[in-house]
Amino acid sequence: MRQGFFDKFISRLDRIDAPVASAHIAALARERGFLETLFQSINEGILVLGDEIRLLYANHAAEVMIGFSAERERGNSMKRYLRDWEIDTLLLNQVADWNRIEAREIEISYPEHRVIAYYARPVEFENRTELLLMLRDVTRERLTEEDTLADERLSAVKTLAAGVAHEIGNPLNALTIHLQLLERELRKIPEAATRESLQELTGIASQEVVRLDGIIRRFLTALRPSEPHLVRGNICDVLQTTVKLLTPDIEQRKITLEQLLPEVTPDIFLDAQQMEQVFFNLLKNAMDAIPDAGKIGLSVTVDDTAVSVSVMDNGTGIPADLLGKIFDPYVTTKTKGSGLGLMVVRRIVQRHGGTIQCASHEGEGTCFTVRLPRAERQIRTLESASSEGVCE
Repeated sequence: MRQGFFDKFISRLDRIDAPVASAHIAALARERGFLETLFQSINEGILVLGDEIRLLYANHAAEVMIGFSAERERGNSMKRYLRDWEIDTLLLNQVADWNRIEAREIEISYPEHRVIAYYARPVEFENRTELLLMLRDVTRERLTEEDTLADERLSAVKTLAAGVAHEIGNPLNALTIHLQLLERELRKIPEAATRESLQELTGIASQEVVRLDGIIRRFLTALRPSEPHLVRGNICDVLQTTVKLLTPDIEQRKITLEQLLPEVTPDIFLDAQQMEQVFFNLLKNAMDAIPDAGKIGLSVTVDDTAVSVSVMDNGTGIPADLLGKIFDPYVTTKTKGSGLGLMVVRRIVQRHGGTIQCASHEGEGTCFTVRLPRAERQIRTLESASSEGVCE
C-alpha cells in the first residue's frame, strides 16, 4: 500500500465513517502482516539501524546469521554483535548520493563460522538517517572458490611432477645400471684396501640413488592417491592402531598422550589404511611441534550426523600468515618438511566425504579436527532428544 494513500487516510480520518475506517485499518493490518511474513521468509538478512547502532528492525535470517534475538535487542545498541563491521563509519555517511551503496564482506566465528557479504545504504525517514543492511551468507561460495583454487594448484603441481619425475627417473635408472657395472668391476681389483674403499663410495652412491627414487615415488603417490576402498568400520580402532605405531617414540620422548574416547562410537564408512595415514601424519606433526615431555590430546566426539576426531598439541603453533595455506602443497613450518603431508591428509578426508579444520595460536598450540559422516545418521524428535556419550 502506497504511503500517499496512508497519508490521505490519516488526514481524512475524522471525516470517515467508523465502519469504513475499520475496514481500511483491517486492510492495512493485513498488508502489514503480509509484508512482515515476506521479510521473515526470505533467506537474506535485513537489518535497520539507527543512531548509536540501535536496532530498529531485523528479520529472522539476520538473527540466525549474527546470533541475537530481535525481540530482546530491539532499541538496544548492536555494537557487541557488529564490532568489526565498521558500522560507525557507515552511519556517518550522508544521504547525499542515493545511488551510493557500500558492499563489504565480513568473516565471523559466532554463532558459527560464516562469511557474510552485506551491502549498506543510508535511508532517510522522517528527517532521520537510518542504515539499511542486507546480509547474505556466502560461506559455501567461498569454500567452493577455495576448493576450486586448490584443485587448480594441484593440477599444476601434478603436471609439473609428472615431467620432473620423468626427467629425473631416466638418469636415475642409468646411474643404477652404471653403479652395478662399476661394483662388478671393483671386485676385480686385487688390492683389498683400495677395493673396499671404492666399494664403500659406490655403496653410498647407490643408497642415495635409492633414496632419490623413493622420494619420487612418494611424491607421485601423494599427488595421485588411490581411491579409498570404503567399508563399514569404527574410527576408534583406526586410532588405536595408529597410536600403537607411535608409542615407542612417544614413550622415548616422554610425551603425555591424553585420549578421550567414548565408550560407544557409531560406525563410519572408511578405508582403514588411508585413515591410519591421516592420523599418523596428524599425530606425527603434533609430536614434531612439541618439545620432549610435551602434551598431545586425542579426542572423539559424536553428534547426530558425524564422528569428529581432534588432535591437539601444546606446541609452537602455526604463524597466522601460514594458517590459511597449510593444506597447500609445499607449505610447511618444518625445516625438513616436504609440505605435502597435510595436502594428502585433506584429500583423503575429502574422499571419505569428510572435512578437516585447523585452529592454532602461535606459541600456544594447534588443533586439527577431522569430521567424518556417520554410516547411519540419527534423526531425533525434540521430545526424545538426549545427549550422547561424547568426550568433554
